[in-house]
Amino acid sequence: MSRRFIAWGSILMALSVAIGAFGAHMLEDKITPDELAIYETGVHYHMIHGLAVLITGIVAKVLGESRKLFWTGTLFIAGTIIFSGSLYVLSISGIKWLGAITPIGGVSFIVGWLMLMSSALSRKNA
Repeated sequence: MSRRFIAWGSILMALSVAIGAFGAHMLEDKITPDELAIYETGVHYHMIHGLAVLITGIVAKVLGESRKLFWTGTLFIAGTIIFSGSLYVLSISGIKWLGAITPIGGVSFIVGWLMLMSSALSRKNA
């Protein structure tokens, strides 16, 4: 599990850099400043939670693998796909209803961070 999360985190980080560069170099003249700000918010959270997945993999190595840490990493990955992915598509396509699913990704992030805290404080990481 720890190796898988480190691999996932590395992939998410590489993608965040590529997607950020694409936005900075290819979209600046094609979308409005407000849409670009939405896109950049997606990249920002993508990077933070790519690191969070890496951290989860490292914590699993240190504390031992557990169901809590499995769900922590899974929630961070799902949150990145839902939150950042919906913002990317929304900003490029203008499909407004995607804004309604973005908070699902945000809740995934919040629960993931709370699960990480719970794992750190648990005597038993069940």
